[in-house]
Amino acid sequence: MNLNEYQAKRLFGKFGVPVPEGDVATTPEEARKIAERIGGTVVVKAQVLTGGRGKAGGVKLAHSPEEAEARASEILGMDIKGLTVHKVLIDPGADIAKEIYLAVLVDRAARQPMIMASAEGGVDIEAVAEETPEKIIKVHINPVVGLKRYHSIEVASRMGLDASMWGKFHTVLAGLYDCFIGTDAMLTEINPLIITGSDEFEAIDGKMTLDDNALDRHPDLAAMRDPGERTANEERAAEAGINYIQLDGNIGCMVNGAGLAMTSMDVINYFGGEPANFLDIGGGAKAEAVTAALNIILGDDNVQAVLINIFGGITRCDEVARGILEALDNIDTDVPFVVRLEGTNAAEGRAILEEANMPTAVTLSDAAEKAVAAAKEYAASA
Repeated sequence: MNLNEYQAKRLFGKFGVPVPEGDVATTPEEARKIAERIGGTVVVKAQVLTGGRGKAGGVKLAHSPEEAEARASEILGMDIKGLTVHKVLIDPGADIAKEIYLAVLVDRAARQPMIMASAEGGVDIEAVAEETPEKIIKVHINPVVGLKRYHSIEVASRMGLDASMWGKFHTVLAGLYDCFIGTDAMLTEINPLIITGSDEFEAIDGKMTLDDNALDRHPDLAAMRDPGERTANEERAAEAGINYIQLDGNIGCMVNGAGLAMTSMDVINYFGGEPANFLDIGGGAKAEAVTAALNIILGDDNVQAVLINIFGGITRCDEVARGILEALDNIDTDVPFVVRLEGTNAAEGRAILEEANMPTAVTLSDAAEKAVAAAKEYAASA
């Protein structure tokens, strides 16, 4: 679960990270009132869950409350990478002397939290990592030991910060780390963390990604989810307890097992198709779950064929086949289907589907190739 900038910075502030005293507006009039309260130059920033807001015109300076109202009027309702701006953050203008990148994230390979920092803040950190990887500083934290002052001194010194700033930097990093741990986050990121003309730190932008699996421990954080973060189909899948991510392709995928789902998507790509979704139906494939999954897949108008790839372990493939046919009895669609069954009672399952004139396949390659061909034929006849 991703948080908007204003939500992330409010959480940072609760853990002692210095953040601007800004506020959120949903109308131009609210933006003017906030600017009046702040006084001086303000920044009007679109609140959407995507990068590139500045390049899209979603971040503008305003030198008066009236100008803040005008800038908010321009930004509210704007489309940024397919997302509509419904809120703007009004922050005081910053006195920027230097910009730094600072983050705490999960390093899955090391199985530890990791500090990532760079003196090259305020820019695309991915580009910095690709073009000048030596400028990216990485320091791992043993979660049993936690963050210690020697960690922050190492990061600060490697970034070239003056020793007089190390104490203040430790306060910022400790707050960011405490926020990371205290919210069960996957990422807490400040870009940029600025040093002001008076040698103070301030987080003028923020990003957080929370672990969905831990949200039951944080109902207050779960309530902060932006409705625009997920598509309507993803919302339906979440309500049904189905692991689903909508993509941009035309081949709908229903698979049991995350690894098998990823492999299925790769093989679809190999044969020239594009997966329309990631969908892991889990260990069982009963009629009710299959019906819910297929309704979600077919709720995407871009889907021109559906590939069902099931490996039967404890679940028997003949039961899966009956579940698929029962589910399709309750769904009105002319989108073609291809089913690949492997594992327990796979031959029996394929026989049941073939008797119902449902195209089947023994190998994943055969199934993916048939699905791609079916999608092309469907598109041509549409």
